Amino acid sequence: QGQLVESGGGLVQAGGSLRLSCAASGRTFSIYAMAWFRQAPGKEREFVAAIGWSGGYIHYADSVKGRLTIFRDNVKNTVFLEMHNVKLEDTAVYYCAARRTLDIAYDKYNNWGQGTQVTVSS
Repeated sequence: QGQLVESGGGLVQAGGSLRLSCAASGRTFSIYAMAWFRQAPGKEREFVAAIGWSGGYIHYADSVKGRLTIFRDNVKNTVFLEMHNVKLEDTAVYYCAARRTLDIAYDKYNNWGQGTQVTVSS
């Protein structure tokens, strides 16, 4: 399936914006559904957003609807998570994941990146 590498995390003030990227190696990226999950300290990994292979189907967690946007560039083998109006509760390590069909359950994915830390300050 190839390797996934996230980037773009960092420290951002509440109400600010951030763009995360997940670059995938391998020539089959365009046929995989991609998803973003996050895990805050002491909490389980939770679903954030997912996008189908063509970008035609997108699903968001209720907690991020209207603030986070997932999109992909199959030419660049990259999936993005655009974050706007971030909140303190968005602080977490963000992971991208890939599988052949879209799913919101983290245990359905077996191809993960190493994660990128997002910290929101007040």
